[in-house]
Amino acid sequence: MARTHMSTSLTNDAGLPLAPRRGRIDSATILGFASGFGLVAVAMTVGGSPWSFFDLPAFLIVIGGTFGVTTICFPMQELLQVPKVVGKALVRPVREAQRTAWEMLSIAEVARKKGLLDFQESLDTITDDLMAIEALKLVADGIPSNEIELALRSEIDAMVDRHISGANVMRKAADISPAMGLIGTLIGLVQMLSNLEDPSSIGPSMAVALLTTFYGAILSNMVFAPLAAKLERNSAEEALAAEMVLLGASSISRKENPRRLETSVNAMLPPAKRVWFFE
Repeated sequence: MARTHMSTSLTNDAGLPLAPRRGRIDSATILGFASGFGLVAVAMTVGGSPWSFFDLPAFLIVIGGTFGVTTICFPMQELLQVPKVVGKALVRPVREAQRTAWEMLSIAEVARKKGLLDFQESLDTITDDLMAIEALKLVADGIPSNEIELALRSEIDAMVDRHISGANVMRKAADISPAMGLIGTLIGLVQMLSNLEDPSSIGPSMAVALLTTFYGAILSNMVFAPLAAKLERNSAEEALAAEMVLLGASSISRKENPRRLETSVNAMLPPAKRVWFFE
């Protein structure tokens, strides 16, 4: 089986090859939203006036109802974190597992050559991962490897909990918005049936009935559910990258051969993302 290398012509101050730079903007998310909503907008325009799809009462029922009911389901502290975690769906995770594995191998090689007390000088040239830097400072301070592992494990668990809470809010909103659309449909039908003697009221009432279902379906299937899936994916990637930091810090603390660390990180990475630092 062919092996994927991460080699590059650039080197850091320690003379080791740098891992590829992280991309910030997640083009898949931007492209997905643009194409999805763009095609819906085109269909709305081609079929007639796009303004016929805008109705303030229907909008208020779905948006306001979804926000209100979702707020009931979660404590305010979690809800206040939603804008921050949703923002992470529009950019790639700060930690990428493949890059982090490469960086930890670079640091392990420097530590093997220079020793634990001197390798800190090369940290800033190899990685900007704050978790890795803090973990390796503990290594340089002589903290036992088991204590470092416990500290990092606690930090990883807390990070995953924060990310999953944001995804859970999006999942709940995805469940609630179609229900609010159905409630709006029932409201519109009741208004229409109660005013059958007035033909001029039938159109607006029917618009509320249909557009609330439309808004609920759009929000659920094109906004909330995709964002929840993206947050869950990003959380898994960041957690895997954090595991690379844990493995690397523990290995360096125990003064293991970096080649053994390479084997350990590749055992956790998917085959397409494995790194071969020493080949």
